Formats: sequence, structure tokens, C-alpha cells
Amino acid sequence: MSRPLEDDDDAPEGGLLRVVIGENPPDRLDKALAREVPEEAALSRSRLMKMIAAGDVMRDGVAVTDPKTKVAEGEAYDLAVGHVAEADTLAEDIPLEVIWEDADLIVINKPVGMVVHPAPGSYSGTLVNALLHHCGDTLSGVGGERRPGIVHRIDKDTSGLLVVAKSDRAHHGLAAQFEKHTVNRHYLAVVNGAPSAADPRLRGMRGVSFESGGILKIATHLARHRTDRQRQAVVWNEGRHAVTRVRVLEAYGTPEVASLVECWLETGRTHQIRVHMAHAGHGLIGDQTYGGKRRVAAKAVGEAAADLANGFPRQALHAATLGFIHPVTGEELQFEAPLPEDMAVLVAALRGAGT
Repeated sequence: MSRPLEDDDDAPEGGLLRVVIGENPPDRLDKALAREVPEEAALSRSRLMKMIAAGDVMRDGVAVTDPKTKVAEGEAYDLAVGHVAEADTLAEDIPLEVIWEDADLIVINKPVGMVVHPAPGSYSGTLVNALLHHCGDTLSGVGGERRPGIVHRIDKDTSGLLVVAKSDRAHHGLAAQFEKHTVNRHYLAVVNGAPSAADPRLRGMRGVSFESGGILKIATHLARHRTDRQRQAVVWNEGRHAVTRVRVLEAYGTPEVASLVECWLETGRTHQIRVHMAHAGHGLIGDQTYGGKRRVAAKAVGEAAADLANGFPRQALHAATLGFIHPVTGEELQFEAPLPEDMAVLVAALRGAGT
């Protein structure tokens, strides 16, 4: 895992990238680093091997030059990744829905379709471009040029709440809370089917259990897919521990072919909710990557609602609640954002089909 940014959601900007070896590491350094570095760092195993040979990988300030070096959980390695050659990130006058702002942080309700920070193919129109215009030079510089103030992120096609640091003190304080998994994050999602404790398939599935109140708990490890580095996959003997809890809020259709669920994270891994719901057989509606081929049956909810669900253009996922301790004042903060229009229309159609 990398530090100080949350889990594997963000990539290095240049200089030194600290990587901490997670649990059950591979048997050699190059493989362990390939597993732990953020996917957007674009550090392939072959490049990591070259960096090791060049003395660009250090432990306790000493270069480690043998890719076969044995590693242990908890060891920290510093990678001299250098600076990415690219144009400066520009401020852009893009409207933002600001939920909260003070001298140290800003909370944004990110719209669907907005990338959080510049990356290859998306150097403009991002949240960072908008923040640079809105906040000027007050954003924390800890994240580097491309990610000033960014402590965590949500996918381009996921809507909802993000907190961004405007001071370095706030950045470090927020990063520590994300690392300790004390940030309260609840998501709303529309999924295929309705998870139920009465479902024998779920009760017999590895990594799946039910807690009091019918809450579905999914606990697995997650790692990059072996053949598609843009995807994550459920694994058992490698990767990173990930826990998601799910509560069904509303179920739609006879039989129940879709439901509105609340998901909350004990950990924060890349695509965690999407991968876990797919693992449980209840992939998110509209998720082209993990949702599978399951479709909402028109005979259960009517043609109009089924067409809307089956044609939904993005994963139906919204970061609805965000709570944390203000890293400077110590105040307990809690924010909520209502469903965006597209998800609200989808839920209304499914809800109406059941009346």
C-alpha cells in the first residue's frame, strides 16, 4: 500500500513514493511491489525491476538492488519514481456543488462524469482543475501537482461526496483517518436482485455472511485482475483485506429483480463495492465492468422500468454520506448528498412499478 494517500486509489506525483508491504506478501520484492503500488502509477513489474537494478528502490535509506529480495509484511520501501513530464495542471472555471468549506478543507458533491484528478487522457475538466479555480493556491500541496489536496477519490461515473484538503495539516490529518478506516462512508446503489439472509446460495458462499438485522457482510481480499489491470478481483491468498456491509432499503418487482441498497465500507479499496456486489451475485445496475449480463425482467417491473434499468448508462452508485473528525478543529462532521437525478428517476420508476 502507498502512503499517505488512501489505500490504492491514488498514484504518485514524483519524487519518492512510499510503499508498505501488506499482509501475505509474494515471495520476492519485485512481485510484492507490483502488487502494492497504486495502479495509476503505471509501474509495471518490468519497470520496477529496472528501478530496483538502478538503485531507485530503498529500504531505510539503503538501495535494494536484488529483485528476489525476501520481503515481510509491514516493511516500507521508498521508490524514486521521478516526475511525470506533462503540462501544468490548469485552473478551469467549472461549477462545483460545495457542501462545506473553511480554511482547511472543502467538501464537494461530485457530479457523474467528472474525473477527480488529471491523468493520461483526462488532463482537463477534472475536479482538480475546478478546485484550482475555486480555491486558488490554498489547496494542500501534499498530493503533488496533479492531485493537490486530494485525499481519496470516487470513480468518474460514481457521484457523491468528497473531502479535499486545503492545508497540509488537514491533508495529513484526513489521510490518517482514511488509513485507520475511521471515516464514515455510506453509499447508495441500485443492484440486480435483492440480497437476502434466506438465500441458501448466499449463505453457502465463501466470504459472505449475515449479521443481525439482515445485514450482508462481504469479507474477501481484493487484488488486480490477473489479465486485466484495470479491474479488481476477489482473491483469498493475496491482495488486500476488504470488508463491505450491505442493507436492503427497498426491493422491486415480483419476483424481486432489483433493489436499492445501502453499502458502507470498513476498508476502502479500488472498486470495492462494485466487485463485492458482483461477487455476491448482485452486481450494480449499469456497471459495464463488473455487472455481468444479468437483466431486469420486464414481467417483474414492467417494460418502462426494465428498459430504464437495463439501459442505465453507468454504475448506479452514489457516495451519499461522509463523516469524519475535522483534522484541525476536532469537530465531528457529517454530510449527506441526495441521489442525483438519474438515479432518482431510476428508483422512482422501479418503485412505481411495484404499486
